[in-house]
Amino acid sequence: MLHYLYPGGRKKACTFSYDDNQEYDRRLIEIFNRYELKATFHINAGTLDREGFVRTDETGKLYAGHEVSCHGYSHPFMTHLSETELSFEIMEERKILEKITGYPIRGLSYPFGDYSEGVIKVLSGLGMEYGRTVDESDSFGVPGDWMKWKPTCHHNRLSEELIERFENQPEYSRLPLLYVWGHSFEFEREKSWVFFEKMCNRLRKCSEVWFATNIEIKEYLTAVRGLVCSADCRTIYNPSAKTIFVNVEDQVKTIQPGEIVSIP
Repeated sequence: MLHYLYPGGRKKACTFSYDDNQEYDRRLIEIFNRYELKATFHINAGTLDREGFVRTDETGKLYAGHEVSCHGYSHPFMTHLSETELSFEIMEERKILEKITGYPIRGLSYPFGDYSEGVIKVLSGLGMEYGRTVDESDSFGVPGDWMKWKPTCHHNRLSEELIERFENQPEYSRLPLLYVWGHSFEFEREKSWVFFEKMCNRLRKCSEVWFATNIEIKEYLTAVRGLVCSADCRTIYNPSAKTIFVNVEDQVKTIQPGEIVSIP
């Protein structure tokens, strides 16, 4: 019997998602780097260099090792905008952030959690590959629709109990994902830095977890879903550029890019 694994043969994955690029991102990134966790930071390019926000000249280095993503140039309610205004919000922001980071910006979180089918259609045409909502799932499933990506929980709900539930998933569970979101200023406002760091330390001790950014999760699972199987599912072709990890009869094996493998 075959089932898919995350990179490195890991059974579970964890990602974090933070909005608004306020100055407290600096302290949050120090924590993530200390515990070797990965996050995606959704930035409002229009607030860069304002008092209380991250500076343009530090952004590339500050977020290195994590992902920079869109959050709307001016943090608008996206359903209130015309298609032209919405296009400006994303494309103007992409140009700024791509110049800073040196890579294509391919995802976003919805400001105020505000989106619609019409908004998604426009964003998809602007190169957005995923959109994070604020609709929490309280589960560890992977999204069926990347443009309606529901996080597991806000960081205020991250707890020992939730981490234990994530760590001790039933054997039949496949590719569980813990997705935590929030805003760095909330730690300062609620004086919860110490507790959150404790949770990060606890997470780092979990076994068999791949810590990744939002786009890394999306890329890998898209490659898994893009595998081409023969009619009897005994032969698998990997047309992607990703190495795919699989469990075959309790042995971890890989399917390399461009490789065709036979499953006994």
